[in-house]
Amino acid sequence: MAKSYYDPADLRKFGKITEWSEELGNKFFDYYGKVFEEGALSAREKSLIALAVSHVVKCPYCIDAYTKDGLQRGITKEEMMEAVHAGAAIESGATLVHGVQMMNKYDKLSM
Repeated sequence: MAKSYYDPADLRKFGKITEWSEELGNKFFDYYGKVFEEGALSAREKSLIALAVSHVVKCPYCIDAYTKDGLQRGITKEEMMEAVHAGAAIESGATLVHGVQMMNKYDKLSM
């Protein structure tokens, strides 16, 4: 089997980003930790959002991490897939709405 460009083992190395830029890395991890604390949204809800966004931005490490996190939080496979579809719908809509820009440009250039 061919080796993937993305090595799942690299996810465990994520914390090492501070080695090359300690101040910024630490600030990122402080921020990241704060974002995922309980707040107006539960940690469970934030995990589902993170899973959907992970798919939209196409981050295999994030997909692995938030699938695992979701399982640990009791999120069902149906809930996970529904979140992925919500993200996909927004991404598709964002792409299609730019069609209006193309239509406007076409009309302007066709006059």
